[in-house]
Amino acid sequence: MKKPNKKSAKSHSKYPPTKKKKPAYRITNWQEYNAALVSRGSVTVWLGNDAREGWYSDPGGNVGHPKLYSDIAIEAVLTIREVYKLPLRATEGFVSSLLAIMGAGIKAPDYSTLSYRAKTLKINLSREAKAALERGEAVHIAVDSTGVKVYGEGEWKVRKHGWSKHRSWMKIHLGVVTEGPAKHIIPMSEMTANGEGDGDGQTLPTLLKQLFEIFPNIFLAKFFGDGGYDTRDCYEALSELGAEAVIPPQKNARIWKHGNSKEEKLQRDQHLRRIRKVGRKIWKQEIGYHARSLSETAMFRLKTLTSDTLSNRRFDTQKTQVKARIQALNTMTLLGMPVSMRVVTSPSG
Repeated sequence: MKKPNKKSAKSHSKYPPTKKKKPAYRITNWQEYNAALVSRGSVTVWLGNDAREGWYSDPGGNVGHPKLYSDIAIEAVLTIREVYKLPLRATEGFVSSLLAIMGAGIKAPDYSTLSYRAKTLKINLSREAKAALERGEAVHIAVDSTGVKVYGEGEWKVRKHGWSKHRSWMKIHLGVVTEGPAKHIIPMSEMTANGEGDGDGQTLPTLLKQLFEIFPNIFLAKFFGDGGYDTRDCYEALSELGAEAVIPPQKNARIWKHGNSKEEKLQRDQHLRRIRKVGRKIWKQEIGYHARSLSETAMFRLKTLTSDTLSNRRFDTQKTQVKARIQALNTMTLLGMPVSMRVVTSPSG
């Protein structure tokens, strides 16, 4: 007699397993957030009075050919390029027509000027973003990284005919503020080449240096990172700053300093002992590790609102392109973000 197939019997059960419903959320500031979404498309946001008034650079007494356009003008035009996803030549035409319609009496930089100025342009945190960060007493920052495509063939072509050239990637590292007036602002970022370094933790000193160059007196209270930052160098760097490192130890992690040692106990070892006692899930809830999800949200917003591909070919101009995208994302954040509230449903449904 043939034995019944348990798997098929289970799949055809009269009462299939019920899926747990995801919690629903409702935006409580829809009117303000809607206005912010509309403002993102406004040209005056990206080509403000500060940029138009300081469009041309001061000749000064420097040796060599003087720069016709100021850094703020080049930054404004390159930001417009990223917001509206334009090639360099189309960017020149777009900005030229805007300036003519606005009657600004100034000329747009040509595409070749934009190309070579992008090699050395330094894009700093905006004045508004700095002001938002300075209003907070302590800063909580979550860090994450993601890959962006540089060039390569489309998925359809690869599936149909195979690849003829390898796809290339760059890695973006960024830190996003998780609490306070500057929530969702990205004050520090870095880009590394594909395969450069062995882990995300190697980029942390560069990110921290950026933060403290802009805000020398800032107090970094909490740092959220994934298991890639579970290294001695990361913990030592954060310990010197007096920051609490909220980093989940690796699954096979071991205690670094024995509990009977007379020296001060390591923060990381304390986390590991707590995880062994209550489990990783409860530990994350107790310590507030969910705040790290804001860095993943920032990555998603960056790729969605701009692109997941870099159009520039040189490494130095690619870094400028990434900085311009992050500057644009910070501006959109300051225009307005949604405030969500969880919808409470009755037990009956």
